[in-house]
Amino acid sequence: MTGGAAVEGAPVRVYLVDDHALFRSGVRAELAAAPDEVEVVGEAGSVGEAVAGIAHLRPEVVLLDVHMPDGGGAEVLRRVRAQDTAVVFLALSVSDAAEDVIAVIRGGARGYVTKTISGRELAGAIRRVSAGDAVFSPRLAGFVLDAFSDRPGSAPVGDPELDLLTPRERDVLRLLARGYAYKEIAGELFISVKTVETHVSSVLRKTQLSNRYELSRWASDRRLV
Repeated sequence: MTGGAAVEGAPVRVYLVDDHALFRSGVRAELAAAPDEVEVVGEAGSVGEAVAGIAHLRPEVVLLDVHMPDGGGAEVLRRVRAQDTAVVFLALSVSDAAEDVIAVIRGGARGYVTKTISGRELAGAIRRVSAGDAVFSPRLAGFVLDAFSDRPGSAPVGDPELDLLTPRERDVLRLLARGYAYKEIAGELFISVKTVETHVSSVLRKTQLSNRYELSRWASDRRLV
């Protein structure tokens, strides 16, 4: 499978991947204001649907959400790039956490912007990654520079312990380390308190730590807070 080739002067063909249909509709509406720059050719709300849709429609750029229930953006990247190294990925996420940015860049994304971006800025970012540039929201660029630099104190490119945690476990851990109660975490992430407890238990088991105070210190050491 090979990615669709860009035609000079033509709109960039874009595929949206996000598990929230309302958000996808909003992105479509925003990008429709720049029809000469970008054209949304398809969308998906799950990993499997995204992989199939990208293979069928062969877009030039995929706008990729980082956190989805069935594996997230990293899984889409892994499966698509195993077949097609030409398609370009631009992460578009509500998360501005360093480990999320680094994970998708390691996976092969060409850029990472947050969902506070305007429609006009997003269209420009799509055009730029399609042309070969790397694009990041301003404060996120530093995470990437730190991760791939050799200076003392830089974040490691890979952390085997951190890699054991799922994206949702990292979300729960980050809020826990910030001092949120279980009920507050549940409200922030739109999950039940029981689910929060399950995630915390899983994180404790994977990290071999005993309590939330040790977890908070562990998370702080890895710049999750």
